[in-house]
Amino acid sequence: MNETIRSLLAKVGGLSISVEAISDEADLYAAGLSSFASVQLMLGLEEAFDLEFPDHLLNRKSFASIAAIEATLSTILEDRKVA
Repeated sequence: MNETIRSLLAKVGGLSISVEAISDEADLYAAGLSSFASVQLMLGLEEAFDLEFPDHLLNRKSFASIAAIEATLSTILEDRKVA
């Protein structure tokens, strides 16, 4: 999951530093992630993991760091298993 997130960030994130230099907990917005890039990232994640982000998870906090993205994806995948 982490590798896929990092790959998509490198592709659409428009970050000011390389994805390899970013820790999992680093603030992606401080590293240059724009609102537009976060939408592009969301679309890429939806395609890569065959899921849809529910409205309540479409917020800055869900995309604040690689760790936050992983937690958000895990929540969506867990909710899908239960449903």
